[in-house]
Amino acid sequence: MFCFCAKLLILKFQSENEVLGKILKGTVLKSTGSWYVVLDENGNMHECRLRGKFKISGIKSTNPIAVGDKVIIQVGAGNDATIITAIADRRNYIIRKATNLSRQTQIIAANIDQAMIIATLAEPRTSTGFIDRFLVTCEAYSIPAVIVFNKLDLYAEEALSVLAQLTEMYTGIGYHVLGVSAMTRQNMDLFEKSFRNKTTLLSGHSGVGKSTLINTLVPGLNLKVQSISQAHLKGRHTTTFAEMFKLDDNTFIIDTPGIKEFGLADFEPWELAHYFPEMRALFNKCRYDNCTHYNEPGCQVKEAVNQRLINILRYQSYLGMLLDNDTRK
Repeated sequence: MFCFCAKLLILKFQSENEVLGKILKGTVLKSTGSWYVVLDENGNMHECRLRGKFKISGIKSTNPIAVGDKVIIQVGAGNDATIITAIADRRNYIIRKATNLSRQTQIIAANIDQAMIIATLAEPRTSTGFIDRFLVTCEAYSIPAVIVFNKLDLYAEEALSVLAQLTEMYTGIGYHVLGVSAMTRQNMDLFEKSFRNKTTLLSGHSGVGKSTLINTLVPGLNLKVQSISQAHLKGRHTTTFAEMFKLDDNTFIIDTPGIKEFGLADFEPWELAHYFPEMRALFNKCRYDNCTHYNEPGCQVKEAVNQRLINILRYQSYLGMLLDNDTRK
């Protein structure tokens, strides 16, 4: 049971005299930007909207309410719309920054137990840089992350060798890695077990098979699936808005729109290494307290890379993020 008594943020109404119906607690299942689908505490769904301006202190995002938010709704009386009147404090949330130079961010989902990136070494191939940006974001917001490599049925011998190397690299720093195939159902039993009694966010490029995997778990959903563009070997967007699906009373999956890039938000250069577990283990061992592990003398992270204690691919991802405009103020 979620507590809605702490610091509820109340919306401003356009009309104080409006007649409203029953007050209920609920969870946001879908957001289209102007309308929201909310599952109430009795298991009923409502189409809701916001009324008036709604801001959350300390968060600058394009969406004031996200999938997974715990809210209070007032059911509309007669022809009046059901409205969201309050939102409970978020246990956590995951955010992405626009890939252009704007300062805008988007909250992808809130109150989640784990985030799962669906990747593939087939078409469209997922880069380690993209995976690492996702992992860094999860680390920053204290959300356990899982890496799932899909489409194993398409992997040739070379791809299987690369998968073994990546699995060793990521499991060596504490991440759970799973290889699956929705087509052949390889390891789908393990994939299903990883969701039980949790709220899980699924993310990844378009075309990696998120919707196919969800359809395999819950055939009745019939999520839209499209083929890969052969011209550019990229997935076509099939999910427009993030949406949460209920598997049972304690198990929920959040499907998200395919993401081309995962722009980092609100990072200072000196703190980025804290979100790399293998670098965090060397915290305070460099000569300088604010070492960025780029070109400073006496850097223990660079020494660990030279000694192959830190994988060069991870260090290259780190440098890419460090030098990116996303982390430079």
